[in-house]
Amino acid sequence: MNNILLVEDDLSLIDGLVFSLKKNEFQVEVVRTVKEAFTQLGATQYDLLILDLTLPDGNGFEICRQVRQTSTVPIIFLTASEEEVNIVMALDMGGDDYITKPFRLNELISRINALLRRTKLSQVSSKVIESNGITIKLDENRVLKENQLVDLTGSEYRLLCLLMQNPDKILARSLILDRLWDENGSYVDDNTLSVYVRRLRNKIENNPQKPKSLLTVRGVGYKWNHLK
Repeated sequence: MNNILLVEDDLSLIDGLVFSLKKNEFQVEVVRTVKEAFTQLGATQYDLLILDLTLPDGNGFEICRQVRQTSTVPIIFLTASEEEVNIVMALDMGGDDYITKPFRLNELISRINALLRRTKLSQVSSKVIESNGITIKLDENRVLKENQLVDLTGSEYRLLCLLMQNPDKILARSLILDRLWDENGSYVDDNTLSVYVRRLRNKIENNPQKPKSLLTVRGVGYKWNHLK
């Protein structure tokens, strides 16, 4: 569940926003001033910030400016003004999106979901996954074993990414087929998946006959065993 900090001083708006956010399965905390926002930000980590532009003791710009010194958390501005200068300033200062009051709650929820999806994709694309001497550079689509390039097919690469992104979790064969081919496994059967696993082991395991990383859970599926 994504945790959202709402910085807004309009009580008539807060109730509707909180109800809508919770209805859409977001966890939300509300503060009404810049000072309270800084206190919460120092104590809690959030997945997204919603900042009103005008607050009793300052404005959302101040919060955004300080947050951007240490964090890339997504920020949406709420503004009662359509003045271009405020919109440009909000975005230039590091805001990711804005919405002008009055607005439809469903539109705000859609913007939040879209921004969280983009943020997640951005984080994944720039991440390097490392485990058991294997390194995946996701932004380059490259796999290294002890700093040596491993030549994988597209299917082998996707399988390895899925397993290493879910370390120590048993992934059912049906789930793997769904995730890798996104067609309910209709183009790949269990035997083909077994072939991919065997080929992948031959390329990444020091002893493919006694694998330590890519394990088979008989009757269930496969697991990436992250060695401590």
